[in-house]
This record gives sequence, structure tokens and C-alpha cells, in this order.
Amino acid sequence: MKRFYFDNKPTITWRIYMPSNTGTVRLHRVLRAPAERVYKAFTSESGLEYWLPPYGFTGKVHEMDMRVDGGYRMSFTNFGTGNSHSFTVKFVELSPNKRIIHTDRFDDESLPGEMVVTIDLKTVSCGTELNIVQSEIPSVIPEEMCYLGWQESLEQLAKLVEPEIPDNG
Repeated sequence: MKRFYFDNKPTITWRIYMPSNTGTVRLHRVLRAPAERVYKAFTSESGLEYWLPPYGFTGKVHEMDMRVDGGYRMSFTNFGTGNSHSFTVKFVELSPNKRIIHTDRFDDESLPGEMVVTIDLKTVSCGTELNIVQSEIPSVIPEEMCYLGWQESLEQLAKLVEPEIPDNG
């Protein structure tokens, strides 16, 4: 219980609590790119470093092991302040060009828990349909911030995978 005072008299009483429930976000996008190229963007160090960090951040993959029970460790650094945070991904399922399921765990102990991310790729007439579900988001992270970050990341993903650039062009 938090009390606010004015002239040494209580004026407002507030109950502050942290909900223990977790959040889920669902994203959908169609990309003008083959599933192979989209899958590569999710499974290569250079691809992840380019598109995954939200605007204003740079990304660095510190280690990567592309197999089930493997994963990667990555950090995002705020370009303006230099502050960074890191997380570890563990692959649960890897179905080339179709599906990736992995868990994410922040290295910061103040962001407890393990998120589950399911990425489904489906070849469609104009490219690849992408469906992402991120669940078990810690309650201290607002879902709308997750949506905002993912939206920015998916715009950068499109800029990476959609261009058709010949090697001799």
C-alpha cells in the first residue's frame, strides 16, 4: 500500500502490485520472398544482427549453435546511450523453411521467466506467409511494447529478404 501526503495529511492511498500473469503477442505478415530466404534470416548471425534489433538498437550475436537444443546468445545495444541487454535463445524445433520454435530468456535477473516463440513459414503465391506467436512474456513487459518492437523488426526483415539483387548487378 502506498500513501501520498500533502501538508503531512494522507491524501491518496494506492495499492501497487505486479501481476504474475504473462502475455502473448501474435503477428502476421506476408513477405515477397521465398521461405528459404526468410528462414535464413532467422537462422544466420548476420541476418539476425541486421533485422532483429528494434529501431535505435544494434545487435550482436555472441555465439550460435544451429541445432535443436542449441541456440544463440545475442545482445541489443541502445545506439544513443550505449546501454545494452542480452538474452539467450534455445531451439526446441527447427523444420527448415517451415517452422522454428525457441525459448528466450533474458540474462537480466529482473526479467525472469522463459518466453516461447513459434515462427511458422508458409509458401504462398506471392512469397511467404509469416506467423509469429510469442508467449509467456514477463508481466513487467507491456504487450504493446512487444508489438512495437516486433513491428519495427519485421519492417527491417522485409528490407533484408524482399530485394532480388543479382550477384553481378
